[in-house]
Amino acid sequence: MSILINITIIIASIIGMEIFAWAIHKYVMHGPGWGWHESHHTETDGVFEKNDLYAVVFSVIAAAFFVIGSMDQSWLWYVGLGLTVYGVLYAVVHDGLVHRRLPFPRKARGRYMKRLVQAHRLHHAAHTKHGCVSFGFIWAQDVQKLKRELKHNMAELGRSQQTDSAE
Repeated sequence: MSILINITIIIASIIGMEIFAWAIHKYVMHGPGWGWHESHHTETDGVFEKNDLYAVVFSVIAAAFFVIGSMDQSWLWYVGLGLTVYGVLYAVVHDGLVHRRLPFPRKARGRYMKRLVQAHRLHHAAHTKHGCVSFGFIWAQDVQKLKRELKHNMAELGRSQQTDSAE
């Protein structure tokens, strides 16, 4: 029975991390944390970008779960494992498949993977911290819905910039 509980904790941690990452991406990375994240939305030289500091922060958090879980609260160790699995999925899918930062053997195949790649490309269609769509990393909304939302966001940004310049 404990194996099922541990697997449930891992899966719940992965799902929870996607929800947490969506919120952090939308409200921190595209808000006060833009200073680090902007490097991900612009062309950078080299292997690393400033945005990779977020992965370091999340890795330290996962490591803390492993340490605390190994001391007393063993279930927290499985939370740390779930966060680590999420991090690997993020690296493979986002950095490898979508951005080709890792030597990935092939292009996206299958409806889910193609939707994920398209959604992230739509996210990068806005080159500033404003107006972006699709903030998830391993889950993406319907691409047609995202296209409509992006078009609406860009129109709103254009209107607000016109209003700002007229004042």
